[in-house]
Amino acid sequence: MKHEVIDRVATIGDHLVKSAEDAARAGTLDSSTVAKMKEVGVVRMLQPVDFGGYEARPAEFFEAVMEFGKYDPAACWVAGVVGVHPWELAMNDPRLQEEVWGDDPDTWVASPYAPSGMAVPVDGGYVFNGRWQFSSGTDHCDWVVLGAVVGDENGQPVEPMAMLHIMLPRADYTIVDDSWNVMGLEGTGSKDVIVKDAFIPDYRAVDAAEVMDGRAAAAVGRNQPLYRLPWATVFPNAISASMIGIAEGVLEAALEYQRDRITVMGTRAIDDPYSKAAIGEAASDIRSARTQLLYNAEEMFEVVERGEEVSYDMRIQSRRDQVRVAFRAVEAADKIFARCGGNAIRLDKPLQRFWRGAHAGLQHAIFVSGPTYDGWAGNAVGRPPEPGAVLC
Repeated sequence: MKHEVIDRVATIGDHLVKSAEDAARAGTLDSSTVAKMKEVGVVRMLQPVDFGGYEARPAEFFEAVMEFGKYDPAACWVAGVVGVHPWELAMNDPRLQEEVWGDDPDTWVASPYAPSGMAVPVDGGYVFNGRWQFSSGTDHCDWVVLGAVVGDENGQPVEPMAMLHIMLPRADYTIVDDSWNVMGLEGTGSKDVIVKDAFIPDYRAVDAAEVMDGRAAAAVGRNQPLYRLPWATVFPNAISASMIGIAEGVLEAALEYQRDRITVMGTRAIDDPYSKAAIGEAASDIRSARTQLLYNAEEMFEVVERGEEVSYDMRIQSRRDQVRVAFRAVEAADKIFARCGGNAIRLDKPLQRFWRGAHAGLQHAIFVSGPTYDGWAGNAVGRPPEPGAVLC
């Protein structure tokens, strides 16, 4: 049975459509849009039940994220990125979970995970500094999770390198307002954040390696299947779900636009069999991307439901497919957009906003394809990938 949150997205669809252009101009989602997203509950789907969440299956969360793509690419992207953070927060110290969710289970957490900061150990915690780009939805978040390398007293990374994910409250970091000037996904407000000499208690940091391989949950007493999944089977797929949703938005906007379009030759666009054939083929490619992502997610979840571990083979296959479904969806969106004529590029046509959003999203580091494909192929023939070549 379909999760209730998936059906709720349609109830705010009109609002998302009406607010999308204003969000793009402002460079951030409108506060009323965020309030409606909280009412729908998408960001609580991977949140623990004991803190007001749904503990939904990952595939259900991915489907809900995709639904946003029909209405606004920025809201779709934020739903995927911000919506995956409660899943990781559930693997942190219970004291931190209480700090974030104790008074308000709808508290949002931003990111990014790139190790762009340094944490130097001190008595009781760390002194933390750094600057990070691309903190999606950050204006509407009260906490942030940031990637860090552990440094020594001289400010140099320790050997062997150790990485942390560190959570900070809003008072401990600065959002750089004029740092999100882009050509797509403008409404996501993916601004830079800066941390300067913040003291981080030990319990607000978690070993990134333990999150990556699925060990972190057990350390804090969580044994639910959802939290035993490795990081690379959840976070990357959430971003790909956003990409597929945005590509579906391209298709929806194109079909609406083509219904009444008259070409420069004076003919109706819907009478052109070649355009219709191209769009039909592209629509099938987008659907295949959706199906593949959801199939993989459900397959891996069933593994942990049985009490087994997701193997490295499955993890690297998931990463391979997670990259490919995003590219396949955007390639299909390109085929659709190319059949919509010159007026499709006008800023008063929503189609161009979805198309630009698809290409902006594809620039995310999680879609670097070469090392990921190479890593899968090397593993398949018994040649392990180079260290750091594939994040899984």
